[in-house]
Amino acid sequence: MAGFYEQIDQDGNRIGWQAKVRKKGFPPKTKVFRTKADAQAWAAAIEGEMVRGLWRDRSESESTTLKECIERYLSEVTTRKKNGHPEELKLQQWIRRPIACRFMSAIRGRDVADVIKDMESEGKSKNTIRLHLAVISHLFKVARTEWGMESISNPVDAVRKPKLPQGRDRRLVGNEEDRLLDACRADDNPSILYIVQFAIETAMRRSEICGLRWENIDLSRKVALLPDTKNGTVRRVPLSSVALEVLRALPRRLDGLVWDVKADTVTRSFKRACRCAGITGLTFHDLRHEATSRLFEKGFNPMEVSTITGHKTLQMLKRYTHLRAEDLAKRMG
Repeated sequence: MAGFYEQIDQDGNRIGWQAKVRKKGFPPKTKVFRTKADAQAWAAAIEGEMVRGLWRDRSESESTTLKECIERYLSEVTTRKKNGHPEELKLQQWIRRPIACRFMSAIRGRDVADVIKDMESEGKSKNTIRLHLAVISHLFKVARTEWGMESISNPVDAVRKPKLPQGRDRRLVGNEEDRLLDACRADDNPSILYIVQFAIETAMRRSEICGLRWENIDLSRKVALLPDTKNGTVRRVPLSSVALEVLRALPRRLDGLVWDVKADTVTRSFKRACRCAGITGLTFHDLRHEATSRLFEKGFNPMEVSTITGHKTLQMLKRYTHLRAEDLAKRMG
């Protein structure tokens, strides 16, 4: 049953109408409107939802801003992630946008679409924008499932995401590998040669290579253990004869690390070697693409390759796999 009550100010002037909805089995709901017609329409909608079993409590989402939810998400969700710093930076940017002052219940797809336009004008790449949207989309999911905001919809689902360009397919071509290794031999960083060779043989990420420790390498079994990977799972990487040669050529360090080099140093040394070799458009991460593709070309199946590289799905694996048509032709006979 709905009731409607005039709202009077201290001078006796009517300033609005209060609607109250009471129905057995549901908490009483109250809201103030400028006109009685608006109050009656709201009450009718609420009662209709209750009768049809569609009613959801909106009080939390109608009184909580996106900024407040972001701050809670940073405290309860981001802090539990292995590397939450990139996500924190993205959420701090959302806090500085006008949309952060809106109540959660009032945010619609068009509001998110406006933010996408702003990001595009700021020069953000399509992939960066998609990452920003993914974070805020998960926030709405958490708000619905864990924070008592069942009534809200996810506005990110209602917008068209920027279409990503086709994945990189850069591989070593011609004599680029020889030129690259020669340039690495001449580089001021003596470790870069071994690191590049190791990357091509193992498909390890830069961070995984730099964090490699002797205690996690079993030369007799030809396996390297990676206890701390990007996706949070332990991985055991088989070592080829070339990878084993690289490791056996290295001196043992007292701190247990295989290489005394930071990830950023590897990137700088690699770029320097590429310039020296006259190689353009090649990144260190492309060596992971190269190594993954070579595994397929050697005849390993997707399950075997994913075990080596750590990719969790075939779709993810396909982004890194670019087989040379001429190599496949040789296998066709």
